[in-house]
Amino acid sequence: MYEKDLNIPMLLDFYGELLTEKQRDTMLAYYEDDMSLGEIALQNQITRQGVRDSIKRGEEQLRNYEERLGLVARMQETLVKVSKIKEKIEEIKEINSKTSMVLDINSRANDILSTIDEISY
Repeated sequence: MYEKDLNIPMLLDFYGELLTEKQRDTMLAYYEDDMSLGEIALQNQITRQGVRDSIKRGEEQLRNYEERLGLVARMQETLVKVSKIKEKIEEIKEINSKTSMVLDINSRANDILSTIDEISY
């Protein structure tokens, strides 16, 4: 049985528009709508093997785009860094609340956290 690569939906989000419309639709049906190969084949009036081949080619193209462009890897690295920033801000707020209670520091820390939440994926 064919096993799904759980990284593909994220690659589809980033690079799906670079695939052909038919290939993208097939992959979305398989990965996002959780349709079986047989269901997709019936819907598109092609063979199950044709659906599988289209998905395999699409997966390979998506992996190649990521290998060349690295957008998903960069986004994941950014999320890790944003998480570390949030942790440090929380530490600053905690230290401030125990020592000087400078409201301006807490206010600015909260503003930074709000901004991070707005840009976080």
